Amino acid sequence: MSLLATARIVADADGGLPLLVSDGPLALRRTRASGPYTRVTVVGAMSAPLGGDRLAVETEVRDGARLLVDSAAATLALPGRSAEPAAYDVRITVGEAGVLRWLPEQLVSVQGSDLRMRTVVELAPTARLVLREEQILGRHGEPPGTLVTRLTVRRAGRPLLDQELAFGPGAPGGWDGGAVLGGHRATGQLLVVEPGFAEKPVEPRLLGENGAVSPLAGPAALVSAVAPDALAVRRLLDTALAELAPL
Repeated sequence: MSLLATARIVADADGGLPLLVSDGPLALRRTRASGPYTRVTVVGAMSAPLGGDRLAVETEVRDGARLLVDSAAATLALPGRSAEPAAYDVRITVGEAGVLRWLPEQLVSVQGSDLRMRTVVELAPTARLVLREEQILGRHGEPPGTLVTRLTVRRAGRPLLDQELAFGPGAPGGWDGGAVLGGHRATGQLLVVEPGFAEKPVEPRLLGENGAVSPLAGPAALVSAVAPDALAVRRLLDTALAELAPL
């Protein structure tokens, strides 16, 4: 039987969490933070998402709040009894002078799985955002499942980024070719939205042979990377994170 679950987080400027609701496999825990952030860790309570599952995480960072969301382990997209694709939706709003660091572990597309992941972010004009996504295409020695991810970000009601990636069986031809992954099986993106970039834009540059930093048409920068494995992708993104958005 398919699973329907929605977890919810609301963070206040005083460090409080007036709403922290776990649901199904999405267990939320307040954990110790080393900096000025309230920290919430997503702990997987069971194997999910499976085929046909509908999972969601809704997060509201209220005006002036500072929230860090991470996860305890990678998320595995797994095949299930249903032939329907699984869906995993992340819906985020960040208020005026709010700060969100969204830093989950990798998403692993397991052979035979079919997942549609959608992340939608609404930012106030003075909000700050650090958002990381990493996709690992197949476990060691196996081909990937089907994975489609879309990231949509709006700032002050205006589009800032709308990007869709598709990998695995059924994806448009060339997804693993030289113009996209170049034979690699790990990829990642880091989006940094910082109002200060309006006065001092980020310079476009390469990160070694497999990464690039690109300024966006707004106070933001997008880092894209591919690599043979999850560790190499994380190292590239961590390098960019330390430069663009240190704690």
